[in-house]
Amino acid sequence: MIVSSALIENAVNEFAKLPGIGKKTALRLVLHLLKQETPQVEQFGEVITRMRRQIKFCKQCHNVSDDDVCNICASHTRNQKLVCVVESIRDVIAIENTQQFNGAYHVLGGIISPIDGIGPDQLNIHTLVERVQQHGVEEVIMAVSPTIEGDTTIYYLSKKLKDLPVKVTTIARGIAFGGELEYADEMTLARSLTNRLPLENYLQNK
Repeated sequence: MIVSSALIENAVNEFAKLPGIGKKTALRLVLHLLKQETPQVEQFGEVITRMRRQIKFCKQCHNVSDDDVCNICASHTRNQKLVCVVESIRDVIAIENTQQFNGAYHVLGGIISPIDGIGPDQLNIHTLVERVQQHGVEEVIMAVSPTIEGDTTIYYLSKKLKDLPVKVTTIARGIAFGGELEYADEMTLARSLTNRLPLENYLQNK
């Protein structure tokens, strides 16, 4: 891409590093910012910088938060004894958008994937076990994407939780195998949560 300004070219290259943003889209965004008043662009930059510097991760569930504990974990109206285990923050957002779940979450930070060098020690599994042990969690819902890696993660977690007094379930498979939660439509995701199954039923069908 030939641009007459090194400043614009550098900005385009930075935008193009974002997922789903190619060079043409990046150039469009940069040219849009160029049309804005300077204070607007400065505010845009300040908001992004402040977000990155000040964002925290909830000490209990590892969701993003403005405080040490996120508003979901701190809420007295949510069922804190019902914990939905997800891979990422994006999955929390997807489930919250269904407005059908009133429990809490636990963000693993990924799934077990040896080919990518991700093992159990790289995930937030130890804190999940501690949470079940210490906070009287009654049910853990495995809301992990239905992939081979997701199934491996579910199997590992089931072994870690099997001796604890907690009910372990998994979302119904309205989501196609190989799909990801964040791309499921809200109705399908809501039904999958509502019609969740005992984990042993799911494992027996594997």
